[in-house]
Amino acid sequence: RRSRILNNSTWRRSLAGLATMPSKRRNNGRSKHGRGHTAIVRCSNCARCVPKDKAIKRFQVRNMVDASSQRDIREASVYQTFMLPKLYMKMLYCVSCAIHGRIVRVRNKVLRASPEGRIYVRPGKGGGKGDGK
Repeated sequence: RRSRILNNSTWRRSLAGLATMPSKRRNNGRSKHGRGHTAIVRCSNCARCVPKDKAIKRFQVRNMVDASSQRDIREASVYQTFMLPKLYMKMLYCVSCAIHGRIVRVRNKVLRASPEGRIYVRPGKGGGKGDGK
């Protein structure tokens, strides 16, 4: 039995050089290019461990205070042109959360390969399909 397992594994090794699996993406969904290992980060949505080069990274820019409070601060301020600072948060998502949260979309093979398909403009709030409920 051991000899059969040994022969089976040598047969697999010999076939590995002949037939390679097809690759869906040129970079295999990662941007590590020559690095053997990259750091692990946690998804901002579900806390899954994701390699840093594979994680989908987006900056979320928010106002530090809501609109009504902002108006009150502006009225009470001595300075006329005082701008309140914004909050910049770097969000890291795993692939499944990024697709589920519509941060990235699934694209067909032609769009993935073309240069136009690589540039992705995220639709703003209220734009696109649906009635916004």
